[in-house]
Amino acid sequence: MTEKTGKPGAHKAGSGRGAAKAGGLKVRVRTAKGRKLSSTRWLERQLNDPYVHAAKREGMRSRAAYKLAELDEKYQLLKPGMVVVDLGAAPGGWTQIAVDKVNALGAKAGARGMVVGIDLTPVEAIAGATLLTQDFLAEEAPDMLKAILATGPSGKATADVVLSDMAAPATGHPQTDHIRIIALCDAAAEFAGEVLSPGGIFLAKVLRGGTERSLLEKLKRDFAVVRHAKPPASRADSAEIYVVATGYRGKNDAA
Repeated sequence: MTEKTGKPGAHKAGSGRGAAKAGGLKVRVRTAKGRKLSSTRWLERQLNDPYVHAAKREGMRSRAAYKLAELDEKYQLLKPGMVVVDLGAAPGGWTQIAVDKVNALGAKAGARGMVVGIDLTPVEAIAGATLLTQDFLAEEAPDMLKAILATGPSGKATADVVLSDMAAPATGHPQTDHIRIIALCDAAAEFAGEVLSPGGIFLAKVLRGGTERSLLEKLKRDFAVVRHAKPPASRADSAEIYVVATGYRGKNDAA
């Protein structure tokens, strides 16, 4: 059961796809028998989240889509004609943004791009994207992705952008969670180094505290610019941040 409190108003959040707005009154969820306090707080947060409202209104798979849209708006990462790999694609919000930005449907003027997504969890079909249900950490996964990339515009197993919003299930132990997500980021960076074209981009989720020194040193060696960023759509109480590496130097230069 819910009740509305507070004064009428509107929330705005830039997304690169139009402002995420949620007008109206704040919704407060009353505790219910059998419901944990944490569940009540989660439900209340969802009901009052402007990005959740925007995702429903605009047909986005998740509020996480706006994180990529905001990072793209700030750093100009995605352009028509690019080939993009989305690691940890489920439920598909980042893939939707990538399809639109790189013109994977050929619906806009300019070059037509390509988007390939992979996730252990099946992702409902997204027009303009090739989606693979597979554990990215499985030994055969990188080669499967490369085979799909080779069917793209260049005819080579290369990409312009590698995205990773992968995250392991939270354990509630910050150090353990940090180690797990850094391991995923490290695997994603390794794959990016194998497929990115010179000048390419790598964007991946890490946790507060930033990228581990060894990985950060590798990225700084392989890319011209490496930044950490937290887009507005990332909740303030979330430990997640993103590493944005641009200007891949290429295998020869990196070596």
